[in-house]
Amino acid sequence: MKDEPQIPKSEVGHEEPALTPLGTEPAPPVRAREGDVIHTSPELAVGEGDVRSAERGDIVAGSSLWKDAWRRLLRNKLAVFGMIVVALVTLAALTGPFIIRKVAGFSPDYIPTNDVKLIKSFPPFTAPDGSFSWTHPMGTDNAGRDQLARVLQGGQISLLVGIIATLVSLVIGVSYGAVSGYLGGKVDNLMMRLVDVLYSLPYIILVIVLLAMFRSSTPLGQLVLLFVALGSVSWLTMARIVRGQVMSLKNQEFVLAARATGVSTPRIVFRHLVPNALGPVIVYATLTIPSVMLSEAFLSFLGLGVQPPLASWGSLAADGIQNLAIFPWQLIFPGVTMALMLFSLNFLGDGLRDALDPQMRKE
Repeated sequence: MKDEPQIPKSEVGHEEPALTPLGTEPAPPVRAREGDVIHTSPELAVGEGDVRSAERGDIVAGSSLWKDAWRRLLRNKLAVFGMIVVALVTLAALTGPFIIRKVAGFSPDYIPTNDVKLIKSFPPFTAPDGSFSWTHPMGTDNAGRDQLARVLQGGQISLLVGIIATLVSLVIGVSYGAVSGYLGGKVDNLMMRLVDVLYSLPYIILVIVLLAMFRSSTPLGQLVLLFVALGSVSWLTMARIVRGQVMSLKNQEFVLAARATGVSTPRIVFRHLVPNALGPVIVYATLTIPSVMLSEAFLSFLGLGVQPPLASWGSLAADGIQNLAIFPWQLIFPGVTMALMLFSLNFLGDGLRDALDPQMRKE
C-alpha cells in the first residue's frame, strides 16, 4: 500500500485544535490565562496602536479607552505642564499656611499689634529696617500681614469655591440632562425649554441677585451661599452635554438588554447611561472650575464674594488694586498666581478633551 502524499500545511489552512484527552482538565479560557497575548483583528482592535499592528498580523495585547487617553494626554506637553502646575499649586495651598505657621510662627491673619511700626506694607524680601530678609518673600499688606501666607490661604478658598461649585453644577446638570435625554418626547421638550429660558438670562446677574437676596451675616455662611449660587446657575451647559450623550446611547444594545430584563428607569439612567457619558463630563468639569474661579474673583471685586477675615485670590486682588500705584506687589502676586492656575486648568481641560475624543486621535 503506497503512502498517501503529504499536503503542505499552507494548503490545508487552519489546523483543527487537538481534542483534550479524557481524564485531563481542559485548558483555561483565554481571559483566565495571565500573560497571554491575543491576535487582534483590525475590526476588533481596541487601542489606536493595535489597528496598525493587527493589520500587519502582529500579536498585540489588549488595551482600554482610559489607558489610550492617558497615553495621548502625556504626549500633550501643554496638558502635562498644566497638570504639574495644578498639582504643585494645590499642594502649596494645602500645606503652605501650616508650614509657615510652624517655621515663621505667624498665621495668614496675624497682625503685629505689639509694634505699630510693623503695621504697614513692606516690599518683598525686606525687613522693617530696610535690610534684606527671607521672612516675607512676597511682602506684607497694609495691616502687616504676610502676603505669601495670605496668597496660599486665598488659594485654598478659590480652589474650594471652584471645586464645590463645579460639583454642585455636576450633580444638577448630569441628573437633569440624563433624565431629559432618556425620557425624550414632551418631557424632554419641556425640560429643555426651561434651560433655554435660563440661558437667555445673564449668568452673572443671576448670581448677584441670589447673593443679594440671601446675604449672610457670617463669612462662613457667605462662603456656603457662594457655593450654592455659583453651582446652581452653572449647570445649564452640562445638562445639554449629558442630554446629547444619553440620546446617542439610549438605543444601544446594552440599554435594550437592560429594558428587556426589567431594570428600572432610574437604574438604567444612573447605572448604565451616565457612566458611559463620563468622558465629556470630566472634560467640561475641568473647564468649569476656572470659569467659576473667575466668576468668584469678579464677585469679590463687587464685594459680594468671600468676606474678611477669609480671603481668596479675587479678594486679595481687589484689595491690591486700590494700592497699585504705591504697593504693586499686593496685586502682582495674587494676580499672577490666579492667572497661572487658570491657564493651567484650561490647558489640562483642552488636553483631556483631545485625549478622550475619538475624532482627535492622532495616528
